[in-house]
Amino acid sequence: MHTRSTVVSLDRADSVSRGPDRDLVGRDGDLQVIREFLDRAGDHGDCLVIFGEPGMGKTMLLDTAAEAAPDGARVLRARGVQFEAELCYSGLHQLLLPLHEDFSLLGGAHRDALDVALGFAAGEAPSRLVLSNAALTLLQAVAQARPVLIVLDDLPWLDRASLAVLGFIARRVGGGRIGFLAASRTGEESFFDRLGLPEHELAPLHPDEAIMLIQARFPALAPAVRDRILSEAQGNPLALLELPLALSRPQRAALQALPPVLPLTRRLRSLFASKVAKLPIASQQLLLMIALDGRGDPRILVQQGTHSVSVDDLVPAEQAGLAYLDTRTRRLTFRHPLVCAQVVDMATVQARRSAHAALAALTADQPDRQAWHLAEAAIEPDEHVAGLHEQAAYRILRRGDAVGSVATFRRAAELSPNNLERGRRLAGAAYICAEAAGDLKQAAQLLAEIDEIDHDPNTSLRAATAAAYLAYREEGDIETAHRLLVAAIEQATRGQGPHPPPSLHDALHCLWSLCNQGARADLWKPLYRTMDGLGADVSPALELCVATTADPVRGAAGALDRLDAAIEALAHESDPGRIMPVAHAGVFVDRLGGCREPLLRVHRSARQGRAPAVLISVLSLLSYDDFWSGQWDAAKQKLHEAIGLAETHSLGTVATAPQHVGALIAAARGDYDTTRALTDEMLRWALPRQIGAIQRQAWAARALGALGRGDFEEAYQEASKVSKPGDLGNPHALWCALDLVEAAVRSGRRSEALRHARSAHESGIASLSPRLALVTAGATAMATADDSALRLYEAALAIPGADRWQFDMARVRLAYGERLRRARAYLESRSQLRPALDIFERLGARPWADRAAQELRATGQSRPRGWVSACVPLTPQEQQIADLAAAGLTNKQIGARLFLSHRTVGAHLHGAYRKLGITTRAALRDALAPEQAREFCPAGEQADDALSA
Repeated sequence: MHTRSTVVSLDRADSVSRGPDRDLVGRDGDLQVIREFLDRAGDHGDCLVIFGEPGMGKTMLLDTAAEAAPDGARVLRARGVQFEAELCYSGLHQLLLPLHEDFSLLGGAHRDALDVALGFAAGEAPSRLVLSNAALTLLQAVAQARPVLIVLDDLPWLDRASLAVLGFIARRVGGGRIGFLAASRTGEESFFDRLGLPEHELAPLHPDEAIMLIQARFPALAPAVRDRILSEAQGNPLALLELPLALSRPQRAALQALPPVLPLTRRLRSLFASKVAKLPIASQQLLLMIALDGRGDPRILVQQGTHSVSVDDLVPAEQAGLAYLDTRTRRLTFRHPLVCAQVVDMATVQARRSAHAALAALTADQPDRQAWHLAEAAIEPDEHVAGLHEQAAYRILRRGDAVGSVATFRRAAELSPNNLERGRRLAGAAYICAEAAGDLKQAAQLLAEIDEIDHDPNTSLRAATAAAYLAYREEGDIETAHRLLVAAIEQATRGQGPHPPPSLHDALHCLWSLCNQGARADLWKPLYRTMDGLGADVSPALELCVATTADPVRGAAGALDRLDAAIEALAHESDPGRIMPVAHAGVFVDRLGGCREPLLRVHRSARQGRAPAVLISVLSLLSYDDFWSGQWDAAKQKLHEAIGLAETHSLGTVATAPQHVGALIAAARGDYDTTRALTDEMLRWALPRQIGAIQRQAWAARALGALGRGDFEEAYQEASKVSKPGDLGNPHALWCALDLVEAAVRSGRRSEALRHARSAHESGIASLSPRLALVTAGATAMATADDSALRLYEAALAIPGADRWQFDMARVRLAYGERLRRARAYLESRSQLRPALDIFERLGARPWADRAAQELRATGQSRPRGWVSACVPLTPQEQQIADLAAAGLTNKQIGARLFLSHRTVGAHLHGAYRKLGITTRAALRDALAPEQAREFCPAGEQADDALSA
């Protein structure tokens, strides 16, 4: 009977452990220990003491055991309370009070002993042995009728008199139906430690279980913040659930920097408070310095001055299990990060300032840390400390930490004694918010704060630059942004001294970006005028950007040597401010491949430094290089990440480049609905705002899609919007030259095709890159009607380095093979069509592969392999998501497991459907069962190791 009732109760324990309010994630093994204990206790009695660090969930486990007690069992509970630890028998009183009416079951001596000890009657205090026997006899008498479960929490805080009686009982529960379950903190001395009772250690959660718990309770937590909390909590369930609650909403979203020591909630404050409070004052001071230092610098132990401490002061902390000197790393270390937070939380403001002042003297060789310690020690504004903080903010930005730089700039502003310097530093923070961090809301707040201190943002170049970024990235308002910035630049350069202000470089780069996006000649004129006035003071990176983007046909050739040298100089560069302008200068002249490693370094630092605007830009540049070099699946992975970041941070204007690459890939692969949807969205945004670059990108993607489906008239009309035949006066014309010529030829406009091909040849764009040389030669061959076209095709294919540009190379081979087939040179035709078909199949460019296969059949050769969608293998991410979806998981469940948004999961599934040739989730299981003809298909592209890590 007892076994059956226990099984039923354990079912209740299972339901409790899965319930939303119990948070017993990762405790399956511990729950099994409780189940087995209850089985033994219900049959013949048993004892178990659970040990664990504070916050590990001991009380939750005791609650679960109490709820899972056998049906009809008498559950008796007591809990140690610190302020009652000196009250004799207070713990025993808690435990036995519910059994007061059952005292009548005892003999007179035992009944009197309990009544006197527990305060129910007056009399001479009973001996410890008599009282212990009385309590045990009472429990055994009650257990005759129904099982008894004793549950004790916080053993170290129970009074010693009660502990002696309870220890007597714990050793004698065998043979009856009495369960004795107690919990104690690891490292806390207790009377029970010497009894040799069965024990169970409650370990920290496994990292996977910790992630599961925090993801379930705080699904919107930013990944970087989640990782910080996971590191601080170290598997402590209470810390995992409480640390996020102490953060503000912007901090949880990674829109504001986290403090060096995370704040604690009321529940967390109680975990180690008693241990810290018992330490000598000198030991508490030492722990405070260790906590505020954050790096465990052992020099703290020999720090001299008014706040001096010594090695001897560490001994009490070591004995209390709070901190120690790690002999392996030679670093001062806390046993648990929560101890660090507790020490800081308990310290007075003056104690913290004193410790920071001592640490500032200790860190003179670490300027960033010294500036921070001096700022924390400051009582009032201090220009010297503010200046040190401003310098630190620039260094932090160069490391890619945009959010950290903003916080440091703001602190520098707070420390500034006068409004002029305060406004200037707030403007620096606003600029970084808008340009790198992508925090448009905070940028607007900072600009408003500048205005409140009577500092006109229109007269501040840094503030005007921030306002320009804000106007464009928030509303796409190029006109306002351009007008505001030009006025501020003209004012800053009017009557300037021998050197321009430091902020002018950033302002001019912002102006270049606006001109590049607006793509109108009138926008460029103020920039040219300012650069002419500055002469040698113009940034070399800005000169390169203007030369290669404003009119690359006329300006890029003379800048290529300088650009190549600048790219080579990036080999060991880590500053995003130096890498990004050079990479942007290389976009239209096909130099992104040389910038790849530096861009990956920026990608890592921007992800760690919470700089979403920079991160989106980096992903866009890398995806362009992936597209032109034929790594389309790798490009799509970057695009999904970039667009997800843009949605999260409301940076729609920054996401147009990822949309463009996504539209190009969809167009080339025959996904015309996606092409149309993306380009419609781009044009809806760009047309009313006159953002020329986005319009051209959309038209170019539509032209490529129309070519793929054989609508050559539409392809010509769309390509002509990018550039008229014979006109290569804008950078996007370099991307669309081959499309325009092919569309013109196939729509019966041979003269227009020749004009454009001749213009490409005469302009010298072939000298800019192997890809443009391939495009120029291939376009000229397409436009040529006589047999000299064959020689031109051969010349195109022989260009050194042209084979890197996979899609363009395959298109030239296809056109060459078609021309040879029409000339009845079937063997020569096949030698071009076969490699073209292989490339198209590897890329998943189905319309182009179908066209190549059809031409191959026309030469008299059957296609060696039938086209099936599975010839495009699933990427590892698509395969993993498809497998989970086939197993029945929803998009949200998959996202929670893989730490992706449900939108990203949906996008990967959409790609998998298309590759597998299915349209519904129900068809996934069958589609995944075969090997998908993988023996016939080349391996799919993989993302860069650095990105997939």
